[in-house]
Amino acid sequence: MFATLLQVLRRRPWPGRARAHQLLRVGRDLGMATAEYAIATLAACGFAALLLTLLRSAEVKGLLFGIIRRALSVG
Repeated sequence: MFATLLQVLRRRPWPGRARAHQLLRVGRDLGMATAEYAIATLAACGFAALLLTLLRSAEVKGLLFGIIRRALSVG
C-alpha cells in the first residue's frame, strides 16, 4: 500500500506533497513502537512468573513471615 501511494505522490506535484511524504515515513515506523511494547510486555510477564515462582518457595515464605512477625511484634 505504501509503495503504490508513494509512486502516485512522486508523479504528481501538489501543495502539501512534502508533508504527505513525511507522514508516510512516520507511518512506517509506528509498527516498530508496537513491537517494542510487545517485547517489553513479554519480558515483564516472564519476570513476574519468575518472581511468583520464587515467592511460592518455602524458604522465601519463611523469610517473609519472619520479617512480618518481627515488624508486628511489640517490644
